[in-house]
Amino acid sequence: MQALVQSACAGAKPPVTWIDPDTGHRVWRLTDEPNSSGLYFNLNACTPDRKTLVYTAPGGIYVVDLATKKTRLLIADGTGEKHVSVINAGFKSNSVFVTRPEPNEKAGRRIRAIWKIDVYSGRMTKLAVLPAGTGTPSINADESLAAGTCDEGPVDPSLEYGFNPKAPVGADGKPLVGSLVRPANKSQMMMRRFAAHIPLLLFTIDLKTGKTTTLLHTTDWLDHLLFSPTDASLLMYGHQGPWQSLDPLWLIRTDGTENSNVEKRRMAMEIAGHAFWAADGGTMWYDLQTPIGVDYWLAGFNPKSRLRTWYHLQRGEWCLHYNVSSDGRLFCGDGGDPGSDRGQGSKWIELFRPESVRINGVNQPDFIQPGVLHSERLVNMSRHDYRLEPNARFTPDGKMVIFTSNMFGPGYVFGVEVNKL
Repeated sequence: MQALVQSACAGAKPPVTWIDPDTGHRVWRLTDEPNSSGLYFNLNACTPDRKTLVYTAPGGIYVVDLATKKTRLLIADGTGEKHVSVINAGFKSNSVFVTRPEPNEKAGRRIRAIWKIDVYSGRMTKLAVLPAGTGTPSINADESLAAGTCDEGPVDPSLEYGFNPKAPVGADGKPLVGSLVRPANKSQMMMRRFAAHIPLLLFTIDLKTGKTTTLLHTTDWLDHLLFSPTDASLLMYGHQGPWQSLDPLWLIRTDGTENSNVEKRRMAMEIAGHAFWAADGGTMWYDLQTPIGVDYWLAGFNPKSRLRTWYHLQRGEWCLHYNVSSDGRLFCGDGGDPGSDRGQGSKWIELFRPESVRINGVNQPDFIQPGVLHSERLVNMSRHDYRLEPNARFTPDGKMVIFTSNMFGPGYVFGVEVNKL
């Protein structure tokens, strides 16, 4: 492994494949472009035919054929603030949804439109123009609606999250590059935006008619919108800020009803966040700590049955992000810095096998169903700078875990095989 890293640092691309000497699992480099990145961990990145993975690089938005591992550019991108941004791959069509800047920006307020790009033909269709200042939207399961947030009226830019972000510097003295890089001043930006109490709308927009429907008016900071992958009317969203100071995870229907908190804090310094959906839409999973940095759980909530499941993790197994295989039988995680402010992780890509605790006593439908996660290390990430977040996910067939890493210098997207040879 040392020789591979030295070769890459000398200017060569990382190897196409190798066996991790510490785990025995085969790793593949899936992208060719330096500073390429996968999508954020909970966004759908694969087409519904299960063949194509979407990723980003400085040159634009790319796709990789999971069978042949061949990559190609889907849409070229410019530079600077006005650029093409991925929303997610479609749940219904073999397409990618993106936002692109509109030419008629008013008074400096960002105006973007949602476009749909067919992954195979390259055909682009403009769907709807978003309200000025809209953050990254989410597309629902039947691709009929998008949901987003926007400020109500002009806002002092210095109060917005993302104002004047500072790029962290790597070991070589150069700024870290990639769409998943965490700004050096992220905590300060979050606290500033949390304290600003800017009037904000949570809304949906019809992708056929362009009609917008307001779901909520609030002065809280809402973000991390994510539709259920199977229920087109169910939207998850988060209250943003310091996790120990709020109840962050919420669900709402697209008609504005059933607005409800998923995880009500029960103790001081309890935190929950980084939520994601199971592929069948049955369970919403999230990182839960009771309290922060002490006791670790991967918690699940089923909106239909109201069933709660908590899988326990050991202190050194905490991950920045978790994910679940399409069949729901396995979980994965991307590790984390041992000294992180939110957890005591270890620098490994992890595989987790869930085991439910045998129930011999009284059980009730409203009881939390307990279990544990048994970990297996897949990739040694000791050379990875975690300011570039790996954002692990399974391939649709569950045979590989996809992640982004700068262990060789520039970031690339890799996949590690779940089963050993």
